[in-house]
Amino acid sequence: MTPSTRYDMIILGGGPGGSRAAFDAAARGLSVALVDRDGLGGTCLNRGCIPTKLLLGATAALPLLETQKKLKGAEGHIAFDLPALQQRKDRYVKGTRQALEKRLKAAGIAVYAGEGRVTSGRQGDGDGELAVSAAQADGTEQETRLGWGTLIVATGSTPASFPGLAADGAAVLDSTALLDVTEAPESLIVVGGGAIGLEMADFFSRLGTRITIVEGMGRLAPTEDAEVGDTLRKVYAREGWTIHTGRKVASLATVDGNAVLRFEDGEELTAGKALLAVGRRPASAGIGLEALGATLRGPGWVQTDECLRAAPHVYAIGDVNGRTLLAHAADHQARYAVRHACGDTATPYDAGVMPACIYGHLEAMRVGPTAEELKNAGFSPRVSRSMLIANPIAQAYGTTQGFIKIVWVDGRIRGVTAVGHGVSHLVTLAAVLAGGSGTAVGWTAHDAGNVIFAHPTLDEALEAAMEAPQEPV
Repeated sequence: MTPSTRYDMIILGGGPGGSRAAFDAAARGLSVALVDRDGLGGTCLNRGCIPTKLLLGATAALPLLETQKKLKGAEGHIAFDLPALQQRKDRYVKGTRQALEKRLKAAGIAVYAGEGRVTSGRQGDGDGELAVSAAQADGTEQETRLGWGTLIVATGSTPASFPGLAADGAAVLDSTALLDVTEAPESLIVVGGGAIGLEMADFFSRLGTRITIVEGMGRLAPTEDAEVGDTLRKVYAREGWTIHTGRKVASLATVDGNAVLRFEDGEELTAGKALLAVGRRPASAGIGLEALGATLRGPGWVQTDECLRAAPHVYAIGDVNGRTLLAHAADHQARYAVRHACGDTATPYDAGVMPACIYGHLEAMRVGPTAEELKNAGFSPRVSRSMLIANPIAQAYGTTQGFIKIVWVDGRIRGVTAVGHGVSHLVTLAAVLAGGSGTAVGWTAHDAGNVIFAHPTLDEALEAAMEAPQEPV
């Protein structure tokens, strides 16, 4: 079958990375098609960071008011309407998705809804081919063949599961299903103490749900600085959460309408619902990348070279390549891939210092490597810190738990870690301090004196951490 239409660039996946690549390529005058199977905006907009933040934002006042009650400065009760919150979330997501589609079409980008499958790669100067299968109202499927000069794969990821640990749609749910419930469970077991598990637990805790967190590693937020995990555990334990770390789960299933978790030592936990938040898996199956010479690692991560290429004229960006599973990482990679495909750069991709946050009434933020990671890599890092209890804005909100830690190598900032209320708002400034990417280098302690930090702000905690004594790790 001859392709019906030929495009300079076809992008598989309409999430943050895919849509960014489409806009950038169209702005350069390329003919562009975007093929999406799960709803424009990807996991981030439809089932991930945006709906989660809408729910956390809608209920953010409660922890602050509860703090004021403890400080004898307020009294009263707030009750949230979860169905109403869900309706608002769904309206926002739908409206944003529709607005994105309009913007894509206004930019001259062809949008195809359906499953994309590579049928052939480029041969010499010829185009590659892609088949797009779309379900029709009568139950049949219509296939459209498209030609491409460059292919960008940005198909993202899906919730992970393991033998004995899989969502069943009854009492054991993945994050997608839990985000849509309209009745808060009386109790919730969260398997996975990373960002997804902690954020969902925080939200449902505000609705009165009893929270139990189970994390197989030795601490909460196991990919972060150890002190971050320790701080999160202390605060959440004081709030009544039951926390199990360093324990392996043998099984998790719905039994008589409840979620029942069994540890390897035989102990069982029971709750009204359970969230399985044990990571993500690449959405690479069925695309046909292997036929192009691409290599899939582990559960399907698409291996890429130093320029994000998976095969000749084929790039893999975002979650699917397994480098960094963050929306802004996908966006950053998309910009680079389009530049490289257009011949505007030959320099290998450099992610620089990647920012990341965990949200909630107690947040965590990190830019760059931790001191432990640098030490393991053979460096001799030093650290300096400030405690939020000394910051006037933290005192104003009554949320003084936490700290900011600066990681130094050879007198320059290499990383910044923080935990506490509102610290996500410091992440971009922290990225600047740590040098961003490319040829930029981190600030020195002397550089802090060249910038006026407004008073009173939480930003001053960064200034205080920069000026504090540096200690060896």
